[in-house]
Amino acid sequence: MLYLVGLGLGDAKDITVKGLEVVRRSKRVFLEAYTSILTCGKDALEEFYGREVILADRDMVEQESDAIFKDAKEEDIAFLVVGDPFGATTHSDLVLRAIELDIPYKVIHNASIMNAVGCCGLQLYNFGETVSVVFWTDDWKPDSYYDKIAANREKGWHTLCLLDIKVKEQSIENLMKGRKIYEPPRYMMVKQAAQQFLEIVQKKREQGAEKLAIEEDTVCVGLARVGTDTQQIVAGTLTQLTELDMGGPLHSLVIPGHMHPLEIDMLRHFAIDRENFDRSVRVEE
Repeated sequence: MLYLVGLGLGDAKDITVKGLEVVRRSKRVFLEAYTSILTCGKDALEEFYGREVILADRDMVEQESDAIFKDAKEEDIAFLVVGDPFGATTHSDLVLRAIELDIPYKVIHNASIMNAVGCCGLQLYNFGETVSVVFWTDDWKPDSYYDKIAANREKGWHTLCLLDIKVKEQSIENLMKGRKIYEPPRYMMVKQAAQQFLEIVQKKREQGAEKLAIEEDTVCVGLARVGTDTQQIVAGTLTQLTELDMGGPLHSLVIPGHMHPLEIDMLRHFAIDRENFDRSVRVEE
């Protein structure tokens, strides 16, 4: 049996009791190590689980999955995922490959940013399509996610923005030369995402856009290390967030749509400047 086990968002102890039982009886235990991270390392997981944990990078999961599936018809194999197993499309693909190989599978769910984002006070059923915000380069600055945010706000929905993670990435030069040399890990911060949004806003203005989905004084929410002891939530304008240091990863950004008074009251609790927050909210209404 192949088990996909969600680990939650914080540390080794966030695994469910059912998940821990699976880990301790499995023949091999893999940890997916590129779509997200825990605040603790592999050693801490091994100490708590009492098991060796094998790191599964993108190449193993997407191109060398036979190593994961080996003996899964006869033995229990655990595949650990930070958050919930279905928080990334990669894991759906893993399930489809298991089905093709007639390997039985079970999923043990856990908390992910997709539901834990409710900690900021915005109601989960008021969220629209989630978007991914990627790191820009000098010659590659995609902004298609702006249109999805605009569509969400047109309907009054909030938008959860998942910020880019670069783990075990190769430079263009090393990729072209076939050299297995990897760049240091990078994690997008709220201030970086906010700055990219401001550049998109300016670009839309220069293109003559009559109505902008977001502007410099749009109230947004920055979240850092959700589910951990150092969790941080801050509400402020897009401009304010560009100047905000929220510490280490992982970060997320929320762009609210229409807010219920209860949601506004909750966000006010996290506001950088409550007077400015109230003024910006009134303008949007």
